[in-house]
Amino acid sequence: MEATVYNQKGGVAKKLELPADMFGLPWNSDLVHQVAVSMASSARNPIAHAKTRGEVRGGGKKPWQQKGTGRARHGSTRSPIWVGGGTTHGPRNDKNYDRKVNRKMKTKALFTILSRKFRDGEVFFIDSFDATNGKTKEASSILLNLKKTKGFPLLEKKSSNDLYIAFAGREVSAMKSLQNIGTVNADEVRNLNPLSLLKYRALLIVNPEESIKVLQSKTKTVSEKAEGAVTEKKVRAKKAPVKAKAKKPAKAK
Repeated sequence: MEATVYNQKGGVAKKLELPADMFGLPWNSDLVHQVAVSMASSARNPIAHAKTRGEVRGGGKKPWQQKGTGRARHGSTRSPIWVGGGTTHGPRNDKNYDRKVNRKMKTKALFTILSRKFRDGEVFFIDSFDATNGKTKEASSILLNLKKTKGFPLLEKKSSNDLYIAFAGREVSAMKSLQNIGTVNADEVRNLNPLSLLKYRALLIVNPEESIKVLQSKTKTVSEKAEGAVTEKKVRAKKAPVKAKAKKPAKAK
């Protein structure tokens, strides 16, 4: 798989061979949906909170005596069936929306979305993004040059998420120069996740050689940890002493 790497002036800098296990995976909608929904659910910060009958102020006195009035029996005016009482089954800010997603699944979903965007022509590569002074004018000029390439977003609508720029490392001045461009978001490539890829229409990868190495390290880390866990389990099993079964005492005749 071959891709074109552009320079800051919008011209072709070189050709780059891409790893097939990262940019050539088939589309898996079930995996992507499961990971995206789980990540969005885990990121929820519930604010709405309804008080139960135990949290509403007042209601300590019994409204009327239990028997003899002819009316229904009640123990508190803060019961959910009373006006001003607590709420039953209302929203709670202490509800836990976290959903567990395995790291292998998250990594596979990330590479699946990368492959789909690459096939659709929504992934672009640039050799460098030099905005040393941290000025918006510098970043705008670079993006204006890249608009000459086919399929690159126009970045004209202020309300749309058009472009996500992933840097190989922490480029403080370059990221600062992109802060005032509302349709663009910039971050390190190690923070790239399925939700950020789905949120933005196009992806611009800076210094692709180093960026791909960082992305590949995610897969290696997961596989190495899994292999290490299996090896450690085998070693423990070998070292564990075999317990001899205790003989039962013979029954007296």
